[in-house]
Amino acid sequence: MTKQEIRDEIAFLKSDYIRIQGDLEKLDAAGGNVENAEKQLAQMEDQLKDLKQQLAKAPE
Repeated sequence: MTKQEIRDEIAFLKSDYIRIQGDLEKLDAAGGNVENAEKQLAQMEDQLKDLKQQLAKAPE
């Protein structure tokens, strides 16, 4: 993966993360089950961490 591809993937994950976070807040306010959304956010955080490490190691 090139640095630009990694940056694009990070941007995509960040926007998806923000969307799911908003959904989670709505579910929580409505008294819904937030467990699945919380798991998704945790997985996305791990993916972002991995991508940031790849970005640091990727050649120019």
